[in-house]
Amino acid sequence: MKWSFVIQQKMKAALLLGGIMALIILATLLSRRNMEGIDKSFSSIYQDRLIPATTIIYLTENLYGKRLSLEEYLLTKGAGNKSEIKAQLSAHNQNIDSLIGAFEKTYLVDEEAKSLTAFKTEVLRYEALEKSVLNLCSSGAQEEGRKLFAGAGSNTFKNTITNLNELTNIQSSIGKDLMKESKSDIASFGIISFLQIGLAVVIGLMLLVLIQNSAIINKPKITGEKNQYFNLN
Repeated sequence: MKWSFVIQQKMKAALLLGGIMALIILATLLSRRNMEGIDKSFSSIYQDRLIPATTIIYLTENLYGKRLSLEEYLLTKGAGNKSEIKAQLSAHNQNIDSLIGAFEKTYLVDEEAKSLTAFKTEVLRYEALEKSVLNLCSSGAQEEGRKLFAGAGSNTFKNTITNLNELTNIQSSIGKDLMKESKSDIASFGIISFLQIGLAVVIGLMLLVLIQNSAIINKPKITGEKNQYFNLN
């Protein structure tokens, strides 16, 4: 009876310990997955949100640089250095092309890709207007060049800035979503950690119970042997 009871208790303990070990392994895998998710979220915030946000600042700077350079040239009524203004505009255009290329290498959501495509279209349109303004000034039609710059040129320039503002808003929105996702992963990691601690405590209590049961089972046997010894005497 004692041995059958011991075997039964050990089988129960083994099954329970096996279940707990399986839960611990599962919790460990989930923790690892959460950590990978947190790492991915923070990497995405830097690579796909912070870098594009910085790129937008530089794009805005170059667009305003072009606008101010051409405006300054027009204020001279054609007396400015034509080669110099062309070189300035060309340098800004090259910077803008490089920045757009860097932006396109990041991960883009659908809305972001559409806004970037619209921005590229407006940039090309604005470059064409700049060339038209310079051609008019070169042909002696400075007044017409200034009107084109102040009219269609101004509207196209505003469109490029509007597109950049849209991209900025998208960066902010997606960044907030990534932060929420990271917080969710961190919360899940905390819950799993507490679960692992709880399972460790349960294992410890089970070991104490097993030790106590073993002591109870062995104690009557020792007592019986002592009584037999006394009866023989």
